[in-house]
Amino acid sequence: AALTVRFLTRRFIGEYGDMEFIYSHNLTVDGREILFHIWDVPNSQQAEEGSSEEKRIQWADSFVLVYSICDRASFNILPLKIQFIKAAKEGQNQEKVPIVIVGNKRDLHHQRVVSSEEGRLLALSLDCGFYEVSAAE
Repeated sequence: AALTVRFLTRRFIGEYGDMEFIYSHNLTVDGREILFHIWDVPNSQQAEEGSSEEKRIQWADSFVLVYSICDRASFNILPLKIQFIKAAKEGQNQEKVPIVIVGNKRDLHHQRVVSSEEGRLLALSLDCGFYEVSAAE
């Protein structure tokens, strides 16, 4: 949620509840007006399987999966999530689904438990993009 709000408003808010939201946002990219619809789902709700997660996957055209570099569990769940997404999306039309893995909280390097190299290697092995960012900065 912090990363989504930072993208939408350019502000950082550190505390969030455990709710999902759908945001719409216009942005000009390379002279073209782009309309983003962002379905922001907290990690606790991403853990559920079944129709809710399937609905989210079918709704989306691309995916940004965010983990905390300070939380190994949030990183470890990514391969399963990505395999689930790819099976649901790529199985239908054989097109590669755009997925980006984002390691957040780069500013908390002193609390890091997931290295940048681990993130890059995971993204490479799963054919995803990779970035490390700090929503706070």
